Amino acid sequence: MKRPSWPSWMPIDPYIAALLGTVGLAALLPARGTAADVASGASTAAVAFLFFLYGARLSTREAMDGLRHWRLHLTVLLCTFAVFPLLGLAAKGLVPYVLTPALYSGLLFLTLVPSTIQSSIAFTSMARGNVPAAICAGSFSSLAGIVLTPLLAAWLLGHSAGGFSADSLLKIVLQLLVPFLAGQFLRRWVGGFLTRNKKVLSFVDRGSILLVVYTAFSQGMVEGVWNQVTPARLGALLGVEAVLLAVMLSLTWYGAKKLGFGRADRIAIQFAGSKKSLAAGLPMASVLFGAEASLAVLPLMLFHQMQLMVCAVIAKRRSHDLETAEAREVATGGAGPGAVSSRAGSAASRTAAGTAPRSG
Repeated sequence: MKRPSWPSWMPIDPYIAALLGTVGLAALLPARGTAADVASGASTAAVAFLFFLYGARLSTREAMDGLRHWRLHLTVLLCTFAVFPLLGLAAKGLVPYVLTPALYSGLLFLTLVPSTIQSSIAFTSMARGNVPAAICAGSFSSLAGIVLTPLLAAWLLGHSAGGFSADSLLKIVLQLLVPFLAGQFLRRWVGGFLTRNKKVLSFVDRGSILLVVYTAFSQGMVEGVWNQVTPARLGALLGVEAVLLAVMLSLTWYGAKKLGFGRADRIAIQFAGSKKSLAAGLPMASVLFGAEASLAVLPLMLFHQMQLMVCAVIAKRRSHDLETAEAREVATGGAGPGAVSSRAGSAASRTAAGTAPRSG
């Protein structure tokens, strides 16, 4: 299978640069008055449209086919929606000495966000792991996150995320779940168009998220929330997130080995189970946090860039280790090039027969 390209091999992901530029624009020229109302309405519409696209792109049939490798997918889901949140709750002991309450809320929200799809596939492919499993694992996580992330946020974050009030739950249903279900329902008619215009629509996706970021950070600037953050606090947040990422990367790799998964499956579990989706998290935060969304998404933005850089290094190392093992096999009179790779990826080969092909 051809390895998908991914811009995160660069020191800075260009999309992260665009996000930072949007934050800078909101700091210099925040939307106020009528402009703020227009931006807020456009942001609400953009969030609904994003989740409509998520629903229209996800093939329910292909996702159900992937359940044949249920142990791997269950492991990724538990890492994403159980282990991650438990670590987030444990970090509450750092408040107020290391993290402010607002930054901690953002950190806890980060642990509730679903896994990525595109980068999990790219890193798994680069490391020569089980790509079909990574595709399905990312898809299942995104699908589960539509429901689990808002509910977990309402439960664990309480008032800062709207609590369990009827209004907040209605907002979640109308802005996230209804558009997603509409996309699923209309997929048979619009799926082909979305597939043919995938590149163009990716700009629509990212442009919508940039609008959400601009609106959230503009509101934060107008209300002065950034006065709560100092450079020292930001440095502390980066340190906490580095520890969080290191713990999850170790747990997914060595934990998967303890559970009896082969090398190819362990790679898929590590990259899908340790990642968090910026694309899914940003619009969710705008719905759940309202005026406080700017601080709530800051930990997620920082973690996203950190995970890209660290996982790129790990993926290259995994690929190099396998190539070295293959070369050693040849040098010692083994079965020849690809023998080690074939054995290491045998689980991937078996799984590929029962998992979905890449749907983009």
